[in-house]
Amino acid sequence: MVTKFIERKVYYPGQKVFSEGEDGNRAYVVERGLIEISKNLPDGSEKILGTIGAGGIFGEMALIDNQPRMATARAVQESTCIFISRQTFEDKLRRTDPFIKGLLSIFVRNIRNLTQDKLKK
Repeated sequence: MVTKFIERKVYYPGQKVFSEGEDGNRAYVVERGLIEISKNLPDGSEKILGTIGAGGIFGEMALIDNQPRMATARAVQESTCIFISRQTFEDKLRRTDPFIKGLLSIFVRNIRNLTQDKLKK
């Protein structure tokens, strides 16, 4: 019998959780703290897309569509995050209705496209 446990990590203010362009092998749930999501712009500046607080999830898009991270995640304050591994996510997704899987893929594609379009303006 395999015992499963929850993996957690503490991130300190300014510490990156992941960087834009990296492969996404896990999603994160914020247990406590605040995570900032930002995007690099073509002119070299950075745009803050939003923040994720306790109970929020981030990094899930890369698990759904197997694309590189579209943004950078960084701790704004000391934050504890719980990991959801690709394996756990895929195990759960395999047991999901195909309609829901398709819908998730469409949502992620739309979010990526909308984000890219908005940043171009």
